Amino acid sequence: MGPALLLLFIVGDILGTGIYALTGQVAKHVGGIAWLPFLVAFGVALMTAFSYLELVTKYPKAAGAALYTHRAFGIHFLTFLVAFAVMCSGITSASTASRAFAAYFSTSFELGLQGSGITLIGLLFMALIAIVNFRGVGESVKLNVVLTLVELTGLLIVILIGAWAISLGQGDVSRTLTFEPAGDRGMFWSVIAATTLAFFAMLGFEDSVNMAEEIKNPIRIFPKVLLTALLVTAVFYVLVSISSVALVPPAELAEGDTPLLKVVSAGAPGFPLGIFGLITMFAVANSALINMLMASRLVYGMSREGVLPPLLGRVHRGRRTPYVAIAFTSLLAFGLITFVWAVPALGGTTALLLLGVFTIVNVAVLVLRKDTVAHQHFRTPTALAVLGAVSCAFLSGPWTGRDPVQYEIAAVLLGIGVVLWCVTAMVMRSNPRKLSGGGRSRSRQSGPVN
Repeated sequence: MGPALLLLFIVGDILGTGIYALTGQVAKHVGGIAWLPFLVAFGVALMTAFSYLELVTKYPKAAGAALYTHRAFGIHFLTFLVAFAVMCSGITSASTASRAFAAYFSTSFELGLQGSGITLIGLLFMALIAIVNFRGVGESVKLNVVLTLVELTGLLIVILIGAWAISLGQGDVSRTLTFEPAGDRGMFWSVIAATTLAFFAMLGFEDSVNMAEEIKNPIRIFPKVLLTALLVTAVFYVLVSISSVALVPPAELAEGDTPLLKVVSAGAPGFPLGIFGLITMFAVANSALINMLMASRLVYGMSREGVLPPLLGRVHRGRRTPYVAIAFTSLLAFGLITFVWAVPALGGTTALLLLGVFTIVNVAVLVLRKDTVAHQHFRTPTALAVLGAVSCAFLSGPWTGRDPVQYEIAAVLLGIGVVLWCVTAMVMRSNPRKLSGGGRSRSRQSGPVN
């Protein structure tokens, strides 16, 4: 993978559901300065990205946060929790995308679906993602490239419509400098509450470290490309949020889960909303596809390492895909889509899980300074790693105004992982051959997982 393809991969991984579904919710907290939380989220993500850059160029392997945690602390349970939290974040992110897809589907085709109707569309969409996932990585990656271009097109449409409408005197640009809190909280805490949602839109860059072994000369190429990708997405987000609040009042923008559809309608009434709705649906589909692909492979990997039941490591003989892991992660997503109706709750849970992981990664980069390697690598300033750890830990706390349901969702998901881990540990302790049984299954089903 060269620089251009890597840049496209990272940008496509970051762009998607967050900006398409949560722009209105961010504006709900702060009013017209909706662009500010996206900038703050970019700053926090950037500090953590610097830590990832040191670690991925120091250890150019595909295991990501779990590898860094294990090298730094050597605590198997902590390593498992980090890996499982990353997996859960993929499922909550994909579930967010599914509900956003359903909302845009209903609005674009004027179906007027509510409640159970939206849930049904979300479930059908997730089932389709599971089928594509089962088909294999080759089909998924090819589809990802197409969907990334669709994502960029959708956001460019919003930006261009905003610029065109503003140039004709439509909208109110002065709103972009207006602070309108939802409650009685001051500007600082309102921006922090909005940032906990906006941070969801900046996630995805951490997945790119898993591509380290697929990159040509990663030590030289990866830092430049990752930082460029973060900057590109931040510029897109700021421009989209400015266009949004200039054309649609923040209070109206916050109603429902289809904010950008309202922006297009306000700025270009003649623009075919059905086409933009399709673009949006493809964009959020990309987020769901990438995250479910990642989640199922992580479950498969943990099973093969003996920290989850061997059943989850089974591979389909024909497709070479981890079909049991795909079924397991899809069922968890079905549960979230069915019982958690609010898009902000799912998106916020994704951010919460990864903020915890990022806190550990920022600490790990400092702990691993004592571990020297033979080759040269990127080195992040110590102050950035410290600030990254503090800011991620701070944004994880209840003092930010985060909805308590996010902690409940995260606890349930991690609790499922802990139960599976304990069951696996007890089985392996009582019958060590169970693990070798997984190895025999692997030998019968020889060949790499797809």
